[in-house]
Amino acid sequence: MTEPRIIIIGGGLAGCEAAWRLAQADMGVDLFEMKPRKFSPAHTTTRLAELVCSNSFRSRDLHSAIGLLKEEMRLLNSLIMMCADETEVPAGKALAVDRERFASLITARIEALDQVRLIREEVTDLDPSCLTILATGPLTSDPLSASLSTLIGSEHLHFYDATSPIVTFDSIDMNRVFTASRYEQEGEGDYINCPLTEEEYSRFYEALTRADRVTPRPFEKPRYHEGCLPIEVMAGRGPRTLTFGPMKPVGLSDPRTGQRPYAVVQLRRENRAGTMFNLVGFQTRLKRPEQDRVFRLIPGLKKAEFVRYGSVHRNTFINAPRHLNAHLQLMRHPSIFLAGQITGVEGYVESAAMGILAGENAARLARGLPLVTPPPTTAHGALINHLTDRTPRDFQPMNVIFGLFPPAPAGVRKKDRKAFYARRALKDLDRWLEDLKN
Repeated sequence: MTEPRIIIIGGGLAGCEAAWRLAQADMGVDLFEMKPRKFSPAHTTTRLAELVCSNSFRSRDLHSAIGLLKEEMRLLNSLIMMCADETEVPAGKALAVDRERFASLITARIEALDQVRLIREEVTDLDPSCLTILATGPLTSDPLSASLSTLIGSEHLHFYDATSPIVTFDSIDMNRVFTASRYEQEGEGDYINCPLTEEEYSRFYEALTRADRVTPRPFEKPRYHEGCLPIEVMAGRGPRTLTFGPMKPVGLSDPRTGQRPYAVVQLRRENRAGTMFNLVGFQTRLKRPEQDRVFRLIPGLKKAEFVRYGSVHRNTFINAPRHLNAHLQLMRHPSIFLAGQITGVEGYVESAAMGILAGENAARLARGLPLVTPPPTTAHGALINHLTDRTPRDFQPMNVIFGLFPPAPAGVRKKDRKAFYARRALKDLDRWLEDLKN
């Protein structure tokens, strides 16, 4: 019996990685790429895996989460990492590539695969009867987005990120804050509250309204919703606007004074382990150095460690915890896998990593083999955990960070944790790979 050809929609990093993985498993692939018949607003060449925003794959340090993810991908025979290493250009401690050589090399490698048929046509409809990997990225075309919306419900497909900054719990000065939910007693709430006096608020407001902002890209026309405005846009409506919005102090009393603060910034738990907290309502277009400067004016955050910065930008992605399982399948339509940024990961490397896992599991499903998920202690597994964590929250895309990993044991000192995470991840990935072989 002839095995079915697996459809991959999208020739970006995730789609190419999935096709490469399937070819290594000797599976037939129809890889659909709409260029040059149609271009997204951000793409200009006909090459596969075209890099748009940057040529950097970020840190090469193995003791950083992104450096660890890249090393895991190398161990998984990643096409993207293979070509990145071959087209590297000097960039200090970062891995950067020659964009044109990188995309040309990947295109050549994919076109040379006997198992892969590259089809230059636009796909506008998803067919749940076909084994498919959807890897169309953050600029998925309108017809295909509509088809996906029909399958999962339009309220669970998002077209703009509106993310608030996230800080580590260890970096919060607990002497300057208090825990409480509105109208509850101190110490009994789910939130960490950063109280501001009128003088502290005025200083913060002045810095916020004067801070430099990221300029939207040409294809990103701001489409803000009233319920999700950037913090600086709200501030521009008047000095007291924030005190009636995300910084309202109503229902909160500072235990140090017994009085209601002039303003409050609330921090909400971001993960089950409580290692990360996000600044509620602080989605922003401020440049990253400005976020460091301005948000550290908030009491309790003077030495904050930011593991994610706030942003507002165009990005098509699904509410993954509602619709994806740990194998990257749509739960209601298990013949359809998702890969890349549309899953709810952020960044080139993270997107490609999801392509590896989607390709592996699509091949297994086609052959009736058990589907697999890397251990949660690995960078790949930590990203899967982010996508499938059912903890009630406003799900938003995320880069790989150590805050997504299971915490280190209590005996591991803070300065040794990153090295511990890296050692544990590579050891567990090696064991997992051995299990797959057996």
